[in-house]
Amino acid sequence: MENRNNEAISLQLFADAGDLVAGTENYVNANTGAVTNFDDTNTMKGELKSFYDTELLENARVEMFYAQFAKKQPLPANHGTTVEWRKWNTFDRAPKLQEGVIPTGQKFGMSRKSGTVSQYGTYAAISDKLEMRAYDPVILGATEEMGASAAETQEVLIRDGLLVNPNVLYCDNVNRETEAVISTPTTCAQMSAEDAGGWALLTDQMVNKAVTKLKKDKVPRINGKYYAVIHPSVAEDLRNCKGWLEAHKYAQPGEIMNGEIGELHGCRFIENVFAPVLEGEYVNQQGGATYATYFFGKDAFGIIDPEGGALQMIVKNKGQIGGPLEQFSTVGYKLETNGCTILYPERVLRVMSCSTYSAADKAN
Repeated sequence: MENRNNEAISLQLFADAGDLVAGTENYVNANTGAVTNFDDTNTMKGELKSFYDTELLENARVEMFYAQFAKKQPLPANHGTTVEWRKWNTFDRAPKLQEGVIPTGQKFGMSRKSGTVSQYGTYAAISDKLEMRAYDPVILGATEEMGASAAETQEVLIRDGLLVNPNVLYCDNVNRETEAVISTPTTCAQMSAEDAGGWALLTDQMVNKAVTKLKKDKVPRINGKYYAVIHPSVAEDLRNCKGWLEAHKYAQPGEIMNGEIGELHGCRFIENVFAPVLEGEYVNQQGGATYATYFFGKDAFGIIDPEGGALQMIVKNKGQIGGPLEQFSTVGYKLETNGCTILYPERVLRVMSCSTYSAADKAN
């Protein structure tokens, strides 16, 4: 633009730099740095917030498999970020008494395990145009997807926390036709995923070996059964095993755990796409992926249930957060979690295997 004296004038001098969202507590003007608090008066109705909270929790719960086996420990508000799980020590069997001789007593005490919560969260902005013109209910759709994100976040944190437990078995390399054991690996690098060296698959024999180890370690069951969380690629191989029993054949729908697919040798299996698919230091003999199947006994690991820090939905409508022109809303969630704390190492058994998909699957 030019003025009457033909001097160039930049139109940008008359433009406001606008308000940019910074964090979730205020606006920061991009030009002046001035801070403006979000509008607290034009807020979402309580019943609508409750609806979205319910939607988030229900969608998250459908996708959560590990957490249903955890021992939950409450963390009251204003009590810091760390909790302790305490367990009594066990006693040896009693010796034969000698007449008039006082036996040596045993010490009674407890051990402690602690866990600390950290905060996690994410959000997405939804433009007013999309909100007004889209055929589908956008906020509800975003809430459903946030539920899936929240579940994945918690699943991966628990899964990775369990991976460090040293209680591990490696599947035997077996001939797939005769089921004869060719070799017994002690590392992932010794597990084979081809006919020449045998296949280190999770077979019914390996499930039996895992269950036997849990029994010998005196691991208490969960309602009379052990449970295992298994990746779909490994579950496909296991379904072909003799003795496999589909879940609908032994339990009513209300008695089946989330994700439960079947039972073998007194262990019930939960299928989970976020069960570990591992590469890097865990690759097999052919350089392909290996898989970790976790077998659980009762109260094997703990998760913290923080008061005021549980999973919650946060929806800010455009009247609250959308800036001077109310241009967008935001949908997000946050939660506090410790991932998981292993309470009894012998009650979490990690069984490493290959599968017929080892060459194709990528680490998750």
